[in-house]
Amino acid sequence: MNVKYLYIVLLFLIFLTCKNEKREESNIDHNLIEDTNPIVKDTIKIKDLDIESLNKSITIELKQKQFIEKKDESEELEELIIDKKYLVDKKDYTINFKYPLLNESYKPTNSNFNEFINDYYINITQTESDILENKLLCDSITAKTFREERFIDYKIYNVNDQLVSVLFYKEKFYNGAMHPSFSFDCFNFDLNRGTFMTYEDFFNQGSEEELVSIINESINSQIGKGDMYYDCWEVSSDDFFTSKNNFVLNDTYIEFYFDDCVICPSYTGTYSIEIPLTDLLSVLKKYESNPLVF
Repeated sequence: MNVKYLYIVLLFLIFLTCKNEKREESNIDHNLIEDTNPIVKDTIKIKDLDIESLNKSITIELKQKQFIEKKDESEELEELIIDKKYLVDKKDYTINFKYPLLNESYKPTNSNFNEFINDYYINITQTESDILENKLLCDSITAKTFREERFIDYKIYNVNDQLVSVLFYKEKFYNGAMHPSFSFDCFNFDLNRGTFMTYEDFFNQGSEEELVSIINESINSQIGKGDMYYDCWEVSSDDFFTSKNNFVLNDTYIEFYFDDCVICPSYTGTYSIEIPLTDLLSVLKKYESNPLVF
């Protein structure tokens, strides 16, 4: 064979050999990479949403527990108060009401308070009728099978032995919700005159907008100092007008209550804001009949 052609053949064989070796090396490297760096399959996925829901559930319980354990003056007023309880536990619903009546032997006009609480606010007969009627009107299977729970409890305060402030808190259970939401009703009763007092009895006429500003200044101040949760916000004029009678009185401050999600999210924060009487001088009525005047 011609030496020239023999040289060409040798070069071709060498080329093929090198190519096969690179291919084998490439396969070995690939296999090594697969062995030393196995693909980890995420078999358990924890969603951020689940963690957030759990955290909110815990803080809801804490918020409600702190409110329920909040001290009132029921022990000091035990001779004046007749503590009443009403419990109905049926297949379709539960009614669990706790409420105060006033001892009429102290003053006959305490009957005005008792009649209002029994006949209008609590009204057990009407409550049961409303529950059953709502179930009849609902076409949804879920609504008909959902067991309704109605719960009312209270806290009570006294001002100068002249006035009692009663705070009713109601739990609302919604289908599928882990925790109830809270709503509030406040009543201030003048023991001397035997009458209920409203916003207009304590505050100047047309003072609502100024009082909203005072409340919001206090909210912003407390958020800034870290005394109130940073996710809370100012109360709107509409929300205040809706609940402007929802306050309880103290010798040194007034505490305004708002339903869930009005000034703070349901999962944290507070339901109320305390305003010292000294900050309310510009809006308080200067009448002798006003027990807050000093």
